[in-house]
Amino acid sequence: MTQVLKYPLFVLLISLVMLWVSVWIGAGLRKGRRSLEEHERDDYGLIIAAILTLLGLIIGFSFSMAITRYDQRKNLEEEEANAIGTEYLRADLLPAADAAKVRTLLLKYLDQRVSFYETRDDVELQKIKTVTTQLQNELWSAVEAPAEARPTPELAVVVTGMNDVLNSQGYTQAAWWNRIPSAAWGLMIAIAVVCNILIGYGAHGQKTRATLLLVLPVVVSISFYLIADIDSPRGGMVRVRPQNLVSLSQSLRPN
Repeated sequence: MTQVLKYPLFVLLISLVMLWVSVWIGAGLRKGRRSLEEHERDDYGLIIAAILTLLGLIIGFSFSMAITRYDQRKNLEEEEANAIGTEYLRADLLPAADAAKVRTLLLKYLDQRVSFYETRDDVELQKIKTVTTQLQNELWSAVEAPAEARPTPELAVVVTGMNDVLNSQGYTQAAWWNRIPSAAWGLMIAIAVVCNILIGYGAHGQKTRATLLLVLPVVVSISFYLIADIDSPRGGMVRVRPQNLVSLSQSLRPN
């Protein structure tokens, strides 16, 4: 299921087919049975209303979870840009040669962070992670050496700023890994399937048009698609754009 959730369109298609089949399974179970009595239909309607309410609540909570994670990824992108920009300025506190080296490495590191947000290719992503790790080691070494040679409060500020740069990347990666649990998806799908089976079972035979039975599967499938799209950092249409990182890169490279 984890691999499927990376591609929201697959979630839409699979859920639509699954729920559509569930409706007709319910309608098939209804054939050949006696009509529900008036009091039975009242109880049946109460059960349907309760399950649909539960499904709506779970979808609502899942949508809220996806939005929260999306906002977190946006905020961390902004914090990452601020950390890199601040450390770029603090490089003035280093000796001239070390300052130039740190700034050059920060610009390369900034390019890799922009690429991390923009790429959708898994192979390219692994290359970006490898280069990022290498640059992080070089950046830390570039500020560690002068700080050890001359431990002053000014250089301590530079080291602290570099620590913020490296930590911000870790926080970002953790936020991108933080997805809606598969168990929550399984619960939503299970309740949606039961709802559609009951809807099909309660249909009044031929009097209920097939297009009406398609309404709930379509609505629920679109809801699943929207949740999966927002919750997927790299596979959906709704993605975090590295606007702050790109803006920082442009400001540091005025030409």
